[in-house]
Amino acid sequence: MTGDDIVVLGDNHVGEPYLLGALVHKDDAHYKGPWDCAEFVSWLYYQTFGILYGGDTVDSYSAYWNRDANNLGQIITIEEAKSTPGAAILRLAGNGEVGHIVISDGNGGTVEAHSKDDGIINSVVDGRRWDMGVLVPGVTYKPNPILPFRPPTIIIYRLTTPNMVSPEIGKIQTALNKRGFGTEGVDNIYGEHTFNAVKQFQYSVGLNPDGEVSALTAAELDVT
Repeated sequence: MTGDDIVVLGDNHVGEPYLLGALVHKDDAHYKGPWDCAEFVSWLYYQTFGILYGGDTVDSYSAYWNRDANNLGQIITIEEAKSTPGAAILRLAGNGEVGHIVISDGNGGTVEAHSKDDGIINSVVDGRRWDMGVLVPGVTYKPNPILPFRPPTIIIYRLTTPNMVSPEIGKIQTALNKRGFGTEGVDNIYGEHTFNAVKQFQYSVGLNPDGEVSALTAAELDVT
């Protein structure tokens, strides 16, 4: 068994439903959803290699993947992960409470539990914000030749230290307030209130509630 087998197993579940916070028993080989992103990736690793990573037998979390990557695993570049079948690719958002994690197919694509509207899908690595690639100890990987990573071509507004400040954030805040997701005013600062309002809005429209305004969230807000 290699990382390629993780990808094959993941592809077999494309189309199954998504639920943020879903709990998945990792030893249930017949589970068909609903999934959230971290539960899906941890289940794939356990089913393929019998390795618990990023959580426990029931509960997994993107922040736990970050913890285990720093304490147990091997952190690699996004280019390396993009080129390695079965590697995990992780994005941490805001204060680390919600992020996103996917499996790389080694050819620039992903298999992932994406959102409430999409469920399990195949997508791409490029054009998205990521923090790290992760290799799990005990797994055999067969990397392909390195593929360059093409980062987003737009600014992704999110919670950072120090806070991001821009008139564009004011447009985001105005759009959120009009839809009933209060940001405690329009001050052009992407702080905690705006972060939380974005998460609530994303959840309401079926997007991954990571609190970041990229192209999908901006389009739902009708913000250019």
